[in-house]
Amino acid sequence: MLKERDRFIKEVAFLFDLLFLTLAYLFAYFIREGISLNLSLSRIFPEAEVSAAPLSTFQQYALAYLIGLVIWLLALFLARGYKFLRIEPYYRTALRVINSAILMFFGFGTTLFILKAAYISRLFFFIFVICGTLALLVDRAILNLAFKKIHQRGYNFRNVLVVGTGKRAADFIQKVRENPDWGLQVVGVINDDESRHIKEVNGIEVIGGLKDLLKIFHQLAIDQVVFVLPRSRLSYIEEALHVCEIEGVETSLAIDLFDMKIARSVITELDGIPLLSYNTIKVSEWQLFVKRAIDIIVSSVAIFVLSPVYLAAALAIKLTSPGPVFFRQERMGLHGRRFMLLKFRTMKIDAERELSRVDNLEQMTSPEFKNKKLQYITPVGRLLRKFSLDELPQFFNVLAGDMSIVGPRPTVPGEVEKYEIWQRRRFSMKPGLTCLWQISGRNEINHSDWMKLDLEYIDNFSFWLDISIMLKTIPAVVLGKGAY
Repeated sequence: MLKERDRFIKEVAFLFDLLFLTLAYLFAYFIREGISLNLSLSRIFPEAEVSAAPLSTFQQYALAYLIGLVIWLLALFLARGYKFLRIEPYYRTALRVINSAILMFFGFGTTLFILKAAYISRLFFFIFVICGTLALLVDRAILNLAFKKIHQRGYNFRNVLVVGTGKRAADFIQKVRENPDWGLQVVGVINDDESRHIKEVNGIEVIGGLKDLLKIFHQLAIDQVVFVLPRSRLSYIEEALHVCEIEGVETSLAIDLFDMKIARSVITELDGIPLLSYNTIKVSEWQLFVKRAIDIIVSSVAIFVLSPVYLAAALAIKLTSPGPVFFRQERMGLHGRRFMLLKFRTMKIDAERELSRVDNLEQMTSPEFKNKKLQYITPVGRLLRKFSLDELPQFFNVLAGDMSIVGPRPTVPGEVEKYEIWQRRRFSMKPGLTCLWQISGRNEINHSDWMKLDLEYIDNFSFWLDISIMLKTIPAVVLGKGAY
């Protein structure tokens, strides 16, 4: 909605960001070099050995300025900092700025490390990140205040005609009224069904029917027509759409045609064919891309660093019990894709056959089932399971792309057949090594609550949540909470 003006606003915001980040960079440079501020960070971060003397002229910081600017603006795009400028409250805008600062911190730091820019002091780096964050917060506060003042004075509004007289049309008018920052002003309602004698909808006068559209366009300044109709009435508006097209009036069609409780509706396009799509997860393609990149980096580093643990566990298993080192089992992943999950073997050979005989999934978290399971676990297996060391081979599943570091735990097809319908939505995200269940007590939690935790993760996904789960997994593993 308001696509052309939104583009202009985004361009203005982009220029403001350039200006404020540049001022933040100059300010950081002045603090660090101009007044020779030199605080020792060696107690927190060890000093690196630098063969040459640190450079101190502004020209030598020019490349770092360009790199920092590009990375921060890219981080703003990744944090969707330009997507909801007109319609988003300031606190959400501030959260996006903070998210971009976190991305900038890691991106800029990594780039300087790769380029070996030793002359950029760590103190300057921290000052710039802090100043840049504060500058962007002030920048967006100014823009937010400016939009409100413009709308309060009656400028930058678009006159909207609403077609529809039902509850959805009334709800739309109410939302427009509650959000003046959208820059919309409903000037009238069109009755799509003349058999219903309605005079007004949510305080807005009904000024005609579909056949009156052309006359209304000639009498009033209409910037946009919004059709908010039940799907049963869509076949009646074709002629009205053609009238809007001939008059050159922008037309929008409300796409919440079905009462979906969870899924979000979005417009997509396939080779020129517009599609109305419903998606139950709130994850963008950029977020999935970054999440996959993190998976590759973390799993690669973990496999390399933990290679002695892999070797020790393999030898211990082989020397203490007959059978293979690894346990392979078919699991279900993203949207039901099947893959072979890897674990260190912790049980006797016939354990899987005996333990799979359960009538319902709640039995799997009962004390009786736990006692039965303990009978099949080997002595070495108890140690591996206590500290989740048996899960380490799953870093190879993450590297292969079947799993993620964080996500709902993968389950066997036999268990999935016993799922209730609502529980199957957990397959809408790639399974993970750790999850909310892993840090909330694991086997101390019954199956139904486990499924609810998985859906809670999916519905509230964010990089902050992933980082929080990864950090909380460490003490959960070390203390062996809920493991047996």
